[in-house]
Amino acid sequence: MEKFTTLTGIAAPMPLVNIDTDMIIPKQFLKTIKRTGLGANLFDEMRFDRDGNEVEGFVLNQPAYRSAEILVAGENFGCGSSREHAPWALLDYGIRCVISTSFADIFYNNCFKNGILPIAMPKAQVDALMNDAEKGSNARITVDLEAQTVTSSDGDIFSFELDPFKKHCLLNGLDDIGLTVENASASIDAYETKAAQDRPWL
Repeated sequence: MEKFTTLTGIAAPMPLVNIDTDMIIPKQFLKTIKRTGLGANLFDEMRFDRDGNEVEGFVLNQPAYRSAEILVAGENFGCGSSREHAPWALLDYGIRCVISTSFADIFYNNCFKNGILPIAMPKAQVDALMNDAEKGSNARITVDLEAQTVTSSDGDIFSFELDPFKKHCLLNGLDDIGLTVENASASIDAYETKAAQDRPWL
């Protein structure tokens, strides 16, 4: 998993509330277990019409936001079913950070397992960042995970809270497999050595 340290990028404003996982990646695209290729169908039913043409008014179809790496969203982002394809689709599109007032618990935890930083902040701060994002591609937001700050294009700095363990995992690029490997030399090797001594016939 790619490490997350500092990100400076275009932020796309998505003020809709209750954006659920079916809106993020509709159910018909869940046939794959691969983490790649889903970005093409991110927000599919909002990005495209029934004929597959881009919906001009959708934020990620606008030239200023096509390269967005950050989403500033309405409350309760990622609600609905527990599909892990939702963060897969966001990451495959290029989104590394989502800022909102609140997230669904399962989606929130799935983000950390896939290298995405979800940031929950008070409404006043999210509103300020939403307004900043609406300025377009010239308004770049900086997210500093180590310092736990978000800096607007005007230089306003907002702090956010984060669980230390989740922060450690993102900073070091550790998903569940990575955490297991990290402990290999200590816990796993020690267990195997002891098991070999206790049961040499195995």
